[in-house]
Amino acid sequence: MSERASPVIGILGGMGPAATADFYRKLVLATPAVRDQEHPRALIWSDPSIPDRASAYLHGGASPIPGLIDGARRLEDSGADFIAVPCNTAHLYLEPVREQVDVPVLDMIDATARALALRHERSRVALLGTAATVRSGIYRTAFECRGLLSVEVHAAEQQLVSAAIAAVKAGDVLRAAELLAPVLEALERRGADAIVGGCTELPLAAEHLMVGSTFVDPSTVLAGACLDRVRSLTPDSVLKGPLAS
Repeated sequence: MSERASPVIGILGGMGPAATADFYRKLVLATPAVRDQEHPRALIWSDPSIPDRASAYLHGGASPIPGLIDGARRLEDSGADFIAVPCNTAHLYLEPVREQVDVPVLDMIDATARALALRHERSRVALLGTAATVRSGIYRTAFECRGLLSVEVHAAEQQLVSAAIAAVKAGDVLRAAELLAPVLEALERRGADAIVGGCTELPLAAEHLMVGSTFVDPSTVLAGACLDRVRSLTPDSVLKGPLAS
């Protein structure tokens, strides 16, 4: 892939920093390249100062929208051809961002639901995420549109999930895995065919658990969607093969 022909992926991150680094790692690993020059170009704007998305939604805290718009504009002005946002809760605020830029902003939520429907038709799916993501219904709506059934996460389980997210943000991934393990086990016992790690901190904890094929990582799905977009913009690129589902 020549530098001239390669589109530029814009990554709007910092929510949190570890999740942003993890997303770029997944993007690199998902790229079928054998040399540096075959990887797509990427710009990363990591802004940890963007106000907490969950606090804004649940408690009326400072809005993350100005920071998201600023980051998206920086990426567009720097040459990004499209933007990926590896933060699930930030998707509650992306419509105003899309209105302020002229490049596409990918939808990780819809891409995840679409991938699940292709792999698990009429599956029972459980969502793990921030309390804001769960309460907003953004994933549930996407699931229902794809014919997927939702498995409820109990209140006590949500508390463990929220604590696991906080532990990852504080740098204690092993503690996060300990908190997450009983939740995954309980959801599998209740018949969940797939468990969506709908906060980009959660896959970092799940890497330390024996989660098997039931755990679905939206950030991995988003990495595939980025490569799909690169393929669509450069049909003759080295990123050959079928588009990611």
